[in-house]
Amino acid sequence: MPQIGRRAAALMGPLTELVALAGAAILAVDRTRMRVDGKADGSPVTEADLAADRIIAEGLARLASDIPALSEERANQWHASSPEVFFLIDPLDGTKEFVAGRNEFTVNLALVVKGTPLLGIIGAPALGLIWRGLVGQGAERLATGQGNGIGPALPIRTRPFPPPSEPWIAAVSRSHGDAATEAFIDARSGAVRQTLGSAVKFAKIAEGAADIYPRLAPTCEWDIAAGHALVAAAGGKITDPSGGELRFGERLGDFIVPGFIAWGDPTAG
Repeated sequence: MPQIGRRAAALMGPLTELVALAGAAILAVDRTRMRVDGKADGSPVTEADLAADRIIAEGLARLASDIPALSEERANQWHASSPEVFFLIDPLDGTKEFVAGRNEFTVNLALVVKGTPLLGIIGAPALGLIWRGLVGQGAERLATGQGNGIGPALPIRTRPFPPPSEPWIAAVSRSHGDAATEAFIDARSGAVRQTLGSAVKFAKIAEGAADIYPRLAPTCEWDIAAGHALVAAAGGKITDPSGGELRFGERLGDFIVPGFIAWGDPTAG
């Protein structure tokens, strides 16, 4: 573990640049003219998804060819059986947001070690931001799209859960609401919902702008792995709905997470 931790730290800079490049490729696509296809599960895929995926695949082959990489866009080509270390990528998280012309879509890249995300990078190219974290070494926010490319890194941290007398902020999905999640929030008085798209919700938890992000409906591992590492690195935690640990890459051919809760305050729950 110490050796992969040192390697992850050394890769953080090049991987951040790679996420920025993928984000720039997404922004270069004309959303008014692009082709939108449907996947077998009914979710959309665009040329922007594929362009970002191609850039990330080529970059990882150059930077860390010995580490397998599982991407949403190439999941059907994944044949590894519970690898100890692997990259987990969503080249364009929030495709529905992207197609709709909104700016809350992200590039998600995680490094998973022994079933747990260790490193996570979330780029929001249309917002000009990248959030990144390495568990045990902290989390940061960076600005992108400026004259010098990527700006300086600013440390971020989750915040303590507010006392009962004060409202708390629940990050909720704009495109993927579900009854169980709504009931979970309703059962906790004082919640103020903040509607957001894609993995930006994890970033808001990590930088202390929101307190909790529950999703009690199925989602995919690549949607949450980078956010998992980011929130943990920033001082929070992510659990399954019962408070247990989430595991990644251990179900060959099945990348579904039944549900999760991201907590800014690790003592909450």
